[in-house]
Amino acid sequence: MGPLYLNRTSPIWHKYNRTCTFKKSPGEETGKTCPFPWTTPTAHLLYNINMLSLVIQAGGESRRMGKDKALMPFLGKTLIERVIERLSGIADELLVTTNKPESYAFLGLPLAQDVIPGRGALGGLYTALSAASYPLVAVVACDMPFVSASLLTFQRDLLLQLGFDAVIPRTAGGTEPFHAIYDRASCLPAVQAAIQADKWRVDAWFARANVRLLAPEETHPHDPQGLAFWNVNTPEDLAEAETIAMAEKGD
Repeated sequence: MGPLYLNRTSPIWHKYNRTCTFKKSPGEETGKTCPFPWTTPTAHLLYNINMLSLVIQAGGESRRMGKDKALMPFLGKTLIERVIERLSGIADELLVTTNKPESYAFLGLPLAQDVIPGRGALGGLYTALSAASYPLVAVVACDMPFVSASLLTFQRDLLLQLGFDAVIPRTAGGTEPFHAIYDRASCLPAVQAAIQADKWRVDAWFARANVRLLAPEETHPHDPQGLAFWNVNTPEDLAEAETIAMAEKGD
């Protein structure tokens, strides 16, 4: 993927221009640290794909699977390796959140344990945002074998172009915060405030941020089969997903 250029009229330009002084040219610093690599003094801000962190959540209890589902075999690899392979091209930084780092050392990736243990999905999101290094953070679950790089890229571009704090899909079953893009600087304090207020719902912080919820008709072009948000929770789910994936490979 190439860089995304933003005009100075873009909301995301003004969002960051209010909070930092930009570099005039590569290597010429003019003040506070900017969350973007550099800008020209005239027309455009260069957004580099290297500024996107991808965090894969592997902190579930896998009760219905009976084993750690991220490590279940899927077409000759582990399920989490499939997720990594599907998404590794969209970000420069890739890390995994898990409270079992010894089980995931084989991945050779940075591993982050819960910052606030025992806080469920909301705490997991807080850990993901805390562990990320870059201004934009893609957070995905480890148990989605059809997670969509195309959809996450669309979400990222929408956030940048229109200045949202988060872009999260919404389905008939609710929101999908673990197939989402976040502005770290905006969302991390909002999630932290929700935890400090003893909230537990993963969407408890939405009112504190400018969250854009994607309707099904917006996600459909990037997920025509409607499989991107499918979490495999049981051995039966896993077997069905493998059958679908094998059929896709045969097409």
